[in-house]
Amino acid sequence: MRILVAIANYGFKNTEYLNRMIQEYRSMPCRIDIVVLSNVPKEFGPNIEVIVGLPTRDPWSLPFGHKKVFADRLEGYDLFIYSEDDILITWENISCFLQMANVLPEDHISGFLRYELDSAGGKWYPDFVGPYHWLPTSVKKVEALTVAEFSNVHAACYVLTRDQLRKAISSGGYLVEPHQGRYDLLCSAATDPYTQCGLRKVICISHISGALVHHLSNRYAGTLGVNEDDFNRQVVFMLSPEFQEKSRQILFPMTKRIDNIRWDKEYFGDPNRDLLSMVSQKSKRILSVGCGFPSTETALVQNNHRVTVMPLDLIVGTLSTSRGIKVTEPNFEKAFHDLNGVLFDCIIFSDVLQHLKDPLDMLSRAAKLLTPDGELLISIPNFRYIKFLKHNFPYPLFKRWRYSENLMHTVERKHLERWFRSIGISEVHYQYVIEPQHSKRFKTPLAIGNTLLAFRLLARGRNSKSRNVEDTISLNS
Repeated sequence: MRILVAIANYGFKNTEYLNRMIQEYRSMPCRIDIVVLSNVPKEFGPNIEVIVGLPTRDPWSLPFGHKKVFADRLEGYDLFIYSEDDILITWENISCFLQMANVLPEDHISGFLRYELDSAGGKWYPDFVGPYHWLPTSVKKVEALTVAEFSNVHAACYVLTRDQLRKAISSGGYLVEPHQGRYDLLCSAATDPYTQCGLRKVICISHISGALVHHLSNRYAGTLGVNEDDFNRQVVFMLSPEFQEKSRQILFPMTKRIDNIRWDKEYFGDPNRDLLSMVSQKSKRILSVGCGFPSTETALVQNNHRVTVMPLDLIVGTLSTSRGIKVTEPNFEKAFHDLNGVLFDCIIFSDVLQHLKDPLDMLSRAAKLLTPDGELLISIPNFRYIKFLKHNFPYPLFKRWRYSENLMHTVERKHLERWFRSIGISEVHYQYVIEPQHSKRFKTPLAIGNTLLAFRLLARGRNSKSRNVEDTISLNS
């Protein structure tokens, strides 16, 4: 077997990692040729080819240079590996890929996830950040193996067989000019086989060690992503007999039909401290609608609140369960049915309403679960934030995202005011959350400053509708 490896290496910052990668490739039991793509001449020892030059003036275009190299040498190799200069691919990774290639459908490609090591040797998984998550509907058996798809197909590397590379080239989406969209310029070079060529990246979760590659810089370990325990909880659940048809449900569509991941529903992130500050200590029972990684909810539990969540899906819901949080099914109809007669002192919709087909209907259903004087807390993006306007023009200033087209609404304060009146929520307090750098410059921003400088809008309202005796009895029981 002959393997061609192309590594993008800009400047000299990652020379140490690149040398480690070269050492690993040279130890493998097959014929491997290595090409380093660089912006300046370099020397890496015998039999390491260095190709100097950028596809465009943009330094981030360097990774796109590997595609022509692969296409020109298509018939000379059995396997093609592309990676950035700090990704350690091992023989176990290649062996797992080859095993998968023998059983997967033609349009499925075995891929990888990155891990990092902290100072104590603990593993972290930095790709579990923002909107990126396991896709419940993708989990399936392929002969004796179990595979799943991860919503972020970027792992700073990929492997293709000759037939897979030929298929990618024939699609017309592989040999293209440097470009960006949902992924930036650097990442697009490593994701085009999956995003433009009709191929699907899957992860072999039943042989997960063979699907993990070490991000040698360890730059995010301990600060970004999930730790090994939370990673394993999700994998174990997907492999368990409990993972049945209902486990494939999602609460609502997470990925928007918009060429920007900014508007996808966030799964993994830090606690919403501004929202937490609005939760009254008197609110003993709290319902959180649309929960991903339970960072905010965990903070509530630690502050002696009893929390129930409607999770985005049951895979990420396992992380709530492990923290002593009650989890409903990720299905509005089933969840509201199961919660009928249960009352909450506070119900939270954190960056959820814009993703719902009928936000008013969901708010109305939730309001029926509030105790007398119970509170409804809402967090939504401020769609008029100046950065959002700049990056999405003419949306949302002169055009509106529509659910039927984009799976998202443009929700603003005027909508909240109308909805609150409709469902009997009064005493509403609004709070604009301004970027720290702006709040320092503008100590007392004007109203127009709020709408331009704030990235988030919070609202807290009180239930003003009276409850009947049965509701009160249910609350006290």
